[in-house]
Amino acid sequence: MAQIKVNGEVQTIDLPLSVTELIRKNNVEQPEMVSVQVNEEFADREEWDSIQLKDGDEVDFLYFMGGGC
Repeated sequence: MAQIKVNGEVQTIDLPLSVTELIRKNNVEQPEMVSVQVNEEFADREEWDSIQLKDGDEVDFLYFMGGGC
């Protein structure tokens, strides 16, 4: 068992766990529209399957919104 922070909240997870698996576990809506940071570094979408999370990692799911007048 390991603990990571996801969007600022502590989660207890079983390792090994990839970024892709974490996205599924957290039921992220519109995963095709999300960007992921692991320990404040943007993770390339093509590498999500191979990035293995570790105890103490911090992960943020970010949605970029357009808009304006």
